[in-house]
Amino acid sequence: MDERLILQYNLQFFAKDGDGGEKTEPATAKKLEKAREEGQVTKSQELGNAASLVALFIALRVFISFVGERMVGSFTRIFNAIPDVVATDRKGLSTTTVSSVILDSILQILIMCAPFFIIGVVVAFIVTVVQVKLKVTLKPLMPKFSKFNPVNGFKRIFSTQSIFNLLLSIVKIILIFYIAYMSIKDHANELFILYDLSLWQAIGLIGDIIIDTGLRIALVYIIVGIADYIFQRHKFNEDMKMTKKEIKDEYKDAEGDPQIKGQQRQRMREASMRRMMQDVPKADVVITNPTHVAVALTYNVGESGAPVVIAKGIDFLAERIKEVARDNDILVKEDVYLARSLYAACDIGQEIPPELYEAVAVILAEINRFNPNLR
Repeated sequence: MDERLILQYNLQFFAKDGDGGEKTEPATAKKLEKAREEGQVTKSQELGNAASLVALFIALRVFISFVGERMVGSFTRIFNAIPDVVATDRKGLSTTTVSSVILDSILQILIMCAPFFIIGVVVAFIVTVVQVKLKVTLKPLMPKFSKFNPVNGFKRIFSTQSIFNLLLSIVKIILIFYIAYMSIKDHANELFILYDLSLWQAIGLIGDIIIDTGLRIALVYIIVGIADYIFQRHKFNEDMKMTKKEIKDEYKDAEGDPQIKGQQRQRMREASMRRMMQDVPKADVVITNPTHVAVALTYNVGESGAPVVIAKGIDFLAERIKEVARDNDILVKEDVYLARSLYAACDIGQEIPPELYEAVAVILAEINRFNPNLR
């Protein structure tokens, strides 16, 4: 006996992203805008840090003399003030004197740091605006209970983003150590003569080595930041992808359910048909082809420049128009060419085109012979 085991299964079980199917469609503009309002944007923190680091070392090279003069000036004032303080207060330094010296030192430190602080803020702002454009939202600051879920936290630890960040950190450490080693190696001969240089020469040499090394690290860091930005953009686009069902649901929300809209259009057509049938008794003549098309015309002398189509239809609707016309003693005239031409050329409420004036005038003249009171 041939016995076969039949198993029922749902292919949707194998879909990547659940019941909605696999997310294969690019995100719509509406979803991207909603994500932006939620604070979800393509942004590389590494690129911002790299730009700030480059700006810092460039500013250090530009303002190094300014910082040096301020530091020397501060030490000079402090040491020059020592004899005066000792002479004035032989019992020891007072709280007022110490406070004055500390406040002056803090002020000098703030003045020295001001250029670097301003440049850092400006560069960070520019890099952020370039990446995400300028749109302020407070939603990312609002607490989300999903962040307190230990399962979600465990997933984030072993997510693609976490693994990429780990690898990126390892690469950064290796690059920094390698660049620092190569830079110091290039200046090794200069470092051996430090004891033969004056204080200012030694400080200048050390400063040049530090700035040169920092710029090399910062420029390589820029490359790392660009790579991180490319990855973040790719990951963001992948995360924003939608299923076909999500796109259909979004379209329904934005444009309305197609089935409901179809029902609304059907009701509008029915209402329009009822109004049209109510106008048929006002017609002067109904022209047919004779079985498939019917067009009702009215002509109010002095009110319209030409006869006006007040109703038209084909097949069943044409029969209804002819039926209403007969019930109201309106002439039903058979003219195949004219009926089809009027149906194709005119909408309801529209005057007939000039090329049909003559043909319609003949029919209206015929009616006028039997009805001298034509409107």
